[in-house]
Amino acid sequence: MSDQMGSGTGGSGGSGGMDSNDKLLAALSYPIPVIGIVILLSDTMKAKPFLKFHAVQSILFNVAIYVIYFVVSFVTIGFGAICFPLFFLATLWPAYKAYQGEMVEIPVLTNFIKNQGWV
Repeated sequence: MSDQMGSGTGGSGGSGGMDSNDKLLAALSYPIPVIGIVILLSDTMKAKPFLKFHAVQSILFNVAIYVIYFVVSFVTIGFGAICFPLFFLATLWPAYKAYQGEMVEIPVLTNFIKNQGWV
């Protein structure tokens, strides 16, 4: 029991050191993009590849979602504003996958951030 508790507290950003807190933070960064910004501002969290990947991807995913939301709202003269919950629901799928410990592949976005060298 003490072995389990000790392994999560001294995480120095190793490749296999993903714990439940990392999964939770990665998952919450999709519906709440401010958490992704906090992850990138923290040196200890940014050092973990799993958290950095999901933080960068969640921020860009939310930027893309909001751009699409505003374009749809403008083109449809406000009808897109009624559909905002649908745009919010789109963030729940990658959040669920991140909580499972998976590296979520969002088709165009993941390739873009990898090619830019951000993760």
